[in-house]
Amino acid sequence: MLLVSVISYIDRNTLALLAPTILRETHLSNEQYGWIITAFSITYMLGNPVWGRILDRIGVRAGMAASVSLWTLASVSHVFASGVRSFGMARAALGFGEGATFPGGLRTVVQTLPPELRSRGTALAYSGGSLGALITPVIITPVAAWWGWRGAFWFTGTVGALWLIGWWLLPQTTVSPFKPADSGLRLKWLDRDVWAFIVIYSLGAFPLGFVLYQAAIYLSAVLHQSQVQIGKVLWIPPLGWETGYFFWGWVIDRFAGAGANTLALRKQFWLLTVLSLPFAAVPFFSSLAVTLAMMFFAMFITAGFIIGGVAHATHVYSSRYSGLIAGLGAGSWSALVGALMPGIGRLFDQHLYQTAFTFTALTPALGMLLWNSLIRKRK
Repeated sequence: MLLVSVISYIDRNTLALLAPTILRETHLSNEQYGWIITAFSITYMLGNPVWGRILDRIGVRAGMAASVSLWTLASVSHVFASGVRSFGMARAALGFGEGATFPGGLRTVVQTLPPELRSRGTALAYSGGSLGALITPVIITPVAAWWGWRGAFWFTGTVGALWLIGWWLLPQTTVSPFKPADSGLRLKWLDRDVWAFIVIYSLGAFPLGFVLYQAAIYLSAVLHQSQVQIGKVLWIPPLGWETGYFFWGWVIDRFAGAGANTLALRKQFWLLTVLSLPFAAVPFFSSLAVTLAMMFFAMFITAGFIIGGVAHATHVYSSRYSGLIAGLGAGSWSALVGALMPGIGRLFDQHLYQTAFTFTALTPALGMLLWNSLIRKRK
């Protein structure tokens, strides 16, 4: 599951990494690029809960095979795109297929690990996303340099096909259902805890989407880095995301009872909120090293919101909803990214970088305020 989330983020981040080159060659604006991201985000939002329920019902093995087959074909379809509509259709198909990534990871964690290990297990399964974002510049930059940006999408499709072959070669027992003791609640859509989870995940993690989709464009337009130079350094911010998953997974298991201790989790979320605010200062620095360090730190903090939100939700609700919980989290984040990215792109077109960074830095604070007002009072 770690490997498949690596592949999913290589597939989705290839466009973000190569955006300066693709936008230049296809004459697309930053705002149009934002709408292409929205196409992905909308179908990813819809696909997450849909795949979550599918995986909860038919199992990880068959469900993941179907989803990866779909998104592999969608990834290759980018080769034939040339404008907003064609890129949007390719991204939409990719987004729906990749909606199974985190539901599959969390479903596997709940099936195979006891509650006291699940935050670290979730960190391991989910960290494939950050690892994929980390290695995409290292792998895709030379591929694009040799064969062009279209060749990069042929490459991502090939990687997906190889995973499918390996998936079917795994022993059946590797992903067989496990029945843990289950005393969690039934998930109800109007439950306050459901909406508390949605807001802390989506708003707390919005800076993650900002860095993933806009970092390459910012480094090119403001710090005047070439596509090759960007490829050499853009692995640094996702390294913060990767280390953040494991650090905050350990902290939440150790100090918040794997999400069971709401008071301790509240303190950690307030700390994360305060630590999110310095991201607004990025445009004040012209140093590439400082900019990358601040993006690294922002992604490190974002991981704490994701792991903490998932830990609490999987503690409160029955394990039979684990796929749906993962889908609601990733889907709500995708919906927010899809809604906001065209506006962020417009701010970039107008060179209003300070406004874009300040807005992004404040979204976790809004998420924390809403979470604190919605969450049920437990120990």
